[in-house]
Amino acid sequence: MKSSARILFVCLGNICRSPMAEAVMRNLVNAEGLSNRIEIDSAGTGDWHLGHPPHEGTRKVLDEHGISYEGMKSRLVEHADFETFQYVVCMDTKNLRDVKELFLKAIADNGLIEAHSAQVLTFMELSPQRGIVDVPDPYYEGNFPYVFELVEEGCKALLKQIKADLALD
Repeated sequence: MKSSARILFVCLGNICRSPMAEAVMRNLVNAEGLSNRIEIDSAGTGDWHLGHPPHEGTRKVLDEHGISYEGMKSRLVEHADFETFQYVVCMDTKNLRDVKELFLKAIADNGLIEAHSAQVLTFMELSPQRGIVDVPDPYYEGNFPYVFELVEEGCKALLKQIKADLALD
């Protein structure tokens, strides 16, 4: 039985969707008093915004819900993430493909074993009742409140799953 869990949310630039999910999940985990058992981070597959804070639209919607994003800065997914995180949650199928390709490269370059512990999935697998495959990118669409709704719902489902995996319920 696992005693702790590490979650990595992944999107393209790591300034909109994945930091929103990181902040929302961290808020939920803190509210349940589980921050000593569940670690949350986010990363991107593209390097356009490295070191930048979350997008203004993400910050605005998080502020509206009283959720902190303090200290968050964009970073790239790294080979070591596949050994560090048990849950790698990609915000869309394109990033899922990119993450899987990076994982295969990590195996080839670093000799990482294929039987890693990370469960790699798309975020919307957490909310199948929605009937959508990808979390839309608000960087292009500007729909930050809708994305927040999806993120909050999915994070609650993921936390429930992790609590069950850790036998915390």
